[in-house]
Amino acid sequence: MKFNVPSKTLYSTVSAVSKVINSKNALTILNNFLFSLDGNILTVTASDLENTLVARVEVMEAEGSGCFCIDARRIVDLLKEMPDQGITFDINDDNLAVEITYPSGNYSFIALNGAEYSANEPRDEDADVLSFTCPTEQLIKGIDNTLFAVGSDDLRPQMMGILWDIKNDGITFVATDTRKLVKYQNTLSAPGCEGSCIIPVKPATVLKNVFAKEEEVKVTIEPKSATFESPSFTFNCRFIKGNFPDYNRVIPTNNPYTLTIDRQSFLNAVRRVGVFVDPGHGLVKFKLTPNEIIMKATDNNFCTSARESVPCDFTGNEMVIGFSAPYLIEIFNTLSTREIMIKLSDPSRPGVFLPSENEKDSELLMLLMPMTVSDF
Repeated sequence: MKFNVPSKTLYSTVSAVSKVINSKNALTILNNFLFSLDGNILTVTASDLENTLVARVEVMEAEGSGCFCIDARRIVDLLKEMPDQGITFDINDDNLAVEITYPSGNYSFIALNGAEYSANEPRDEDADVLSFTCPTEQLIKGIDNTLFAVGSDDLRPQMMGILWDIKNDGITFVATDTRKLVKYQNTLSAPGCEGSCIIPVKPATVLKNVFAKEEEVKVTIEPKSATFESPSFTFNCRFIKGNFPDYNRVIPTNNPYTLTIDRQSFLNAVRRVGVFVDPGHGLVKFKLTPNEIIMKATDNNFCTSARESVPCDFTGNEMVIGFSAPYLIEIFNTLSTREIMIKLSDPSRPGVFLPSENEKDSELLMLLMPMTVSDF
């Protein structure tokens, strides 16, 4: 086998595919890329047995066909330092000796047999599947808005991923860790089918990083996994087993009080006051008045305290409520509008955080459980 490819093109490809490889693998073969040459198309595959990512790149001066495994870290590090010029791979089909050459140097090593490479289980052609094509933007926005709210409790594995609730007219993305919940509904495109799945954190992160420059993605939902395909990449990932909580049931609908606040001013104040919270619980107390919100934090272990006030517009009776500073910062970092609305009913019920204006074809809602406050 032999082929020529621009070094930066190949570096971009292997860098993207390497995001699937774990830092430690039970099978040493998974520390490698699988290179497969067919005509003038080179496919680069990486897998951790739960997720498999395949990239396609066009090569020149291709001779022969076949596959071989190449150490992932070595080839990524080598290509990273190479100048932007054509490089030639020459592979001995008998002993898998690989020589990489370019005008000012050459590198030699022994590859592994491509037939030994492991990947996800083959697809069941007889299984019922859902299939639709949607703009990549629709998926990435769903992931970006919900990923921070995913749970990390191994005892609740169904919460360790993002729920994709697929309807005929759009997709709803939901994540929760029981303390906070995010629901993002997007109708940018209509899938024309119905189903649901829970996508783990790792494949969700791979999706948003690798497919960011792709215009459209074909999504195929199978009983145990999903496949995402674009002209450059094919990505298959396993679902999380289990039933996701009924998210609509936990979202309060009767919230008579509304707090409207400047997002950046409030965020900056919470960051400053948050320096003085007790790290054991992160509690910040808020006193809501018609024109001002006063926030306080104390750490009795070190005899420290902080107090700030921020202008606001609050329609309701004066109220004292507590929230976790780290969770508030996550929510306000994710919301992007200049003003944020917080819907409240009483200090014991969740606060509903909304952007002052939703983007076209989307609806975003965040929910945060309050913390017990004895006094202010």
